[in-house]
Amino acid sequence: MKQIWVAVGVIYDPTMGYFICRRAEHQHQGGKWEFPGGKVEQYETAQQALKRELQEEIGIDVITVEPLLVIEHNYSDKAVKLDVWLVTAFSGKAQSLEGLENQWVPLDRLAQYDFPTANLAIINALKAKAGI
Repeated sequence: MKQIWVAVGVIYDPTMGYFICRRAEHQHQGGKWEFPGGKVEQYETAQQALKRELQEEIGIDVITVEPLLVIEHNYSDKAVKLDVWLVTAFSGKAQSLEGLENQWVPLDRLAQYDFPTANLAIINALKAKAGI
């Protein structure tokens, strides 16, 4: 099974929490919530892909990021490598430019949302970073 490399942005605003989007129904893991991002193209680094995807998908320009973790997960139909970055500074207003449902969620409420299994490690890493 070929592994798909994905750059994931965990966008944080101290007054609003973390930005999440609901995946389109026709996508892999459709209808579930996710941290935005997308596939790393052959000519890109993960950071370049992250900046491009977040500009295209949610209309923000990334200013400051820090690595959070890398997750390798095998679903029954797909293998993914999630290169996860914490976005701590950005310009623009985060919103789905693809018409997907989105919202800001505080850390203590993230676990209440239905995320793909691979994303649960992201929530656990955020809790560990916050000392929760």
